[in-house]
Amino acid sequence: MELADAIRFSQDRSHGAYDADAVHRFWRVLASTDTVLKHFRSGFLGKVSPVHFFWGSFDLAVTRFSGRPAPLHPGGAPGLADAVIREAYSHEVSSAGFWPGNDAFPRAAFYSYAYPEPAQFSAQAMTSGAYYDKGLGEFILPYEDMRRAADPDATLLDFLTRTYAAAADGAHWDRATLECALGVPGRVRPV
Repeated sequence: MELADAIRFSQDRSHGAYDADAVHRFWRVLASTDTVLKHFRSGFLGKVSPVHFFWGSFDLAVTRFSGRPAPLHPGGAPGLADAVIREAYSHEVSSAGFWPGNDAFPRAAFYSYAYPEPAQFSAQAMTSGAYYDKGLGEFILPYEDMRRAADPDATLLDFLTRTYAAAADGAHWDRATLECALGVPGRVRPV
């Protein structure tokens, strides 16, 4: 969700606090998450966004596209023009990422959702600790659960893979055409 009561940066005189330790910890989470999201991204041959940071909601995300048009998004997101959200969701997507939380969900978490959401999406088997949050309309893997896992990166990659599969299988994406093996850092993929 974008900012409901946005203040133009050049005019904002109310948000001046800076906690260097918190900012450094947040940066470390983003840097580690970026590595796993990029690895996950490497297993998709179809249209896929770069790993990107949304300033409005402070989340780091990656989105895979099926290539098929989606129904018109209803819009209505606070602080976000309907034209923008409708363009963003003009085609079927499976999107995942990390955000530090907000007023509606005040905990750091990884998330994954599909638009449009396929039937039975929310009922799919999931990574340990992850669950479907009906209020948010997406799968959630609390950051603390991922962090405490024996292998945090593998746990996050499993979450990304399972939630994507739930979206792609539920919507009957052409997975054989869209996917490939995950890349190996420093090794060129054979053609």
